[in-house]
Amino acid sequence: MNSDQLTVTVTDGFVPVIDLSSRGSTLGRAAIAEAIGNALRSSGFFIIVGHGVSAELVDRMFTATNSFFKLPDGEKDVVASRPGVSGYRRAGGTLARSLDQKTPPDLCETYAAHVTGEMSDDERSTLGNEWASWTHKNIWPKDPADFKDAWQEYMAAMGELAADLMRLFALALGLEEGFFDDKFDHHGSSVAVNYYPPQTKAPLPGQLRRGPHTDFGSLTILYQEDERGGLQVLQGEDEWRDVAAIPGSFVVNIGDLMALWTGGRWVSTMHRVANPEAGDTSSRLTIPFFYLPNHDASIEPMRPFTDSSAVERFDTVTVSEWVSRKVQKIFS
Repeated sequence: MNSDQLTVTVTDGFVPVIDLSSRGSTLGRAAIAEAIGNALRSSGFFIIVGHGVSAELVDRMFTATNSFFKLPDGEKDVVASRPGVSGYRRAGGTLARSLDQKTPPDLCETYAAHVTGEMSDDERSTLGNEWASWTHKNIWPKDPADFKDAWQEYMAAMGELAADLMRLFALALGLEEGFFDDKFDHHGSSVAVNYYPPQTKAPLPGQLRRGPHTDFGSLTILYQEDERGGLQVLQGEDEWRDVAAIPGSFVVNIGDLMALWTGGRWVSTMHRVANPEAGDTSSRLTIPFFYLPNHDASIEPMRPFTDSSAVERFDTVTVSEWVSRKVQKIFS
């Protein structure tokens, strides 16, 4: 492919597939930014290929993580989350609560680690005292042996990819490419894997693998198992659209904070993870990377606001204040 060209294919007209392989050239970056802007104005979601992340690293991350979740509960509980520590949760919370919806608990287990979780206790004490998990220390399992190394390499690779996506976001908004850089120079990002166990009994009424929610940060980069779907995005008021699980791809979406930051020009869209069909007892694992700005970054929305009623409006808000309110609802 010519480096000054961009191939954009469309899966269903709502979540486009964008090839990033031409982002090394000025014209390629401009074309990619335009495609991203179009996606974020309509669905808030797109799928990326040609992203440059090593398939070997993704496979190693998936294998180590999946092996951990297949361990007996007692072994996983050794690295359970607790006050001040991020790790394993046998119950992944109820995401619909972040939007004040009452549903049964989501049918998933989670494991989370944070970029800031490797800092010393003294360093983390400077990250504020809000109800936020980036102040927590990471805890790592001993089995599998390569778990910690795979996670740390994966978080670093995702951080580099996310930083460049934010530069493309700036171009899509007509801003200088480095506009967002100083808001992420000590970012509080995390990987929070979702493991969906086999469903051997019927879910409760209204219970899903992940209930309807919007993400609440700036952007999310999600790895899905190849050809094993479940992620659905809401189109309009009541139509749930499947998001394809394409080998070698990542799903990217923005969260509420990014929608606010753009003054409602871009949309943070409701999504969920549907239950498998009756009789399907397969498990599923997804690996989302949540790219968050610095905890003390002050987010000033672009003016004027659009007329969208979906945007929670503030003159300014710090990232710490914003995220803490959302997380507290999920695990309340």
